[in-house]
Amino acid sequence: MARPLRDRDGLTASVATAPTPDGPFTIIAGSAVLASGWTEDPAGLLALIHPGLRPGRLEEAPSGSAPGALAQALPALEAYYDGELGAPAQVPVLQRSGPFRERAWEVLRGIGPGRLVSYAEYAALCGSPRAVRAAAGACAFNAAALFVPCHRVARADGSLGGFRYGPATKQSLLAREGRRAQEVDAGHSPRRRR
Repeated sequence: MARPLRDRDGLTASVATAPTPDGPFTIIAGSAVLASGWTEDPAGLLALIHPGLRPGRLEEAPSGSAPGALAQALPALEAYYDGELGAPAQVPVLQRSGPFRERAWEVLRGIGPGRLVSYAEYAALCGSPRAVRAAAGACAFNAAALFVPCHRVARADGSLGGFRYGPATKQSLLAREGRRAQEVDAGHSPRRRR
């Protein structure tokens, strides 16, 4: 069920939750996805949205409606789980932060399915090879999981690293994308696939 959200400026966003093999997935979107993740808690996702973009209140809407970017995001989510792994990359996303983090989120969107990079490689892709902690921070503060695929970044020692929705979900996503998450978790260095 989609529920519209109205922010302080009168702009409207919507929230919908869909079942997935990795658990319920909730999306908050207006003209672009603002936040998403494997949760049934819209309030938790709202807290992840930059204050300048955050909708102010939640209203119930008629069941079955998918306004704005939800009309793209929900089918892309379903397509991803049906094997069209690139579908989420086609959905518009809007996040706000400092220049490095915003650039880092755009770089994440360019890391395709099945490709796994270390945080150091990710920092280099962002144009700042020494900014490994800042790159990790971009993953940690990413509000739009799956649409900005932070699950495709792992530690240099080969371990999966953190993920807001848990290591089992991250491992499942990587396995779905053709990665052998068990090898990564066992300590093998992440390999790039092009």
